[in-house]
Amino acid sequence: MSKRIRVGVLISGRGSNLEALADYKRKADPYYEIVLVASNVPEARGLVLARRFGLPVWSHSHKGMERAAFDRLIDAELRRHDVEVIALAGYMRLLSPEFIRGWQDRILNIHPSLLPAYKGLDTHRRALLAGEEYGGCSVHLVTDELDSGPVLAQSRVRVEPRDDPETLAARVLQAEHELYPRALDEFCWNLIVERERRAGAIDAGF
Repeated sequence: MSKRIRVGVLISGRGSNLEALADYKRKADPYYEIVLVASNVPEARGLVLARRFGLPVWSHSHKGMERAAFDRLIDAELRRHDVEVIALAGYMRLLSPEFIRGWQDRILNIHPSLLPAYKGLDTHRRALLAGEEYGGCSVHLVTDELDSGPVLAQSRVRVEPRDDPETLAARVLQAEHELYPRALDEFCWNLIVERERRAGAIDAGF
């Protein structure tokens, strides 16, 4: 099997999903390696965490910049590190259409609902108000339309009778930490298999 897929992780906050992605190698032999952690918030706690893991970091404030211009900065840094797949892990900024097109089918995101239900923000409160039996999380590919790309994996979390948005969010976050590394690992494995299949077909003259 070929080398691991080079992954860039984008964060804006504390980096709990980043920690789950980075720590996954203690539980498995993943088909990905994190080669860059980038943030639009230079003071993000997740950058400190990334350094503790020995991961390269890059940060630049997006304030005062047009979205496309800022995304070009991140794009250049990702390509400088030869990133092949992007994992959004609490990246609280919409990506420009130009950026998404440049990384089509190579950007993953983790969203705290069972998509297509409850796209956007405030997912847990909305699920509770609707009387849902389950909350949960979804890993999906990023497209131009918010939280609407193909779903790669999901994990359900039962809603308990006394749940409020905070208690439900805490349990869903635990589910995210289990789901995201496995989903990214499977995505990267499939990518490697497809590349080797194509390479074999070319070598065979097909």
